[in-house]
Amino acid sequence: MPKVKTNSGAKKRFSFTGTGKIKRGHAYKSHILTKKTKKQKRRLTHVSLVDKANMNSVRLMLVKK
Repeated sequence: MPKVKTNSGAKKRFSFTGTGKIKRGHAYKSHILTKKTKKQKRRLTHVSLVDKANMNSVRLMLVKK
């Protein structure tokens, strides 16, 4: 039986905290930044946690079974 692999896109975008929650970066911070305000860009810089509704699907992509 083949190995179950971690989703390559997910492992680049998410990471675990010490307590097992999943951290994510904000979207809309990569290009077309000239029309966005300084305040908006500054808020998008910080990391936040994955919402509870999406936690199981993200965890399945990250954890090898």
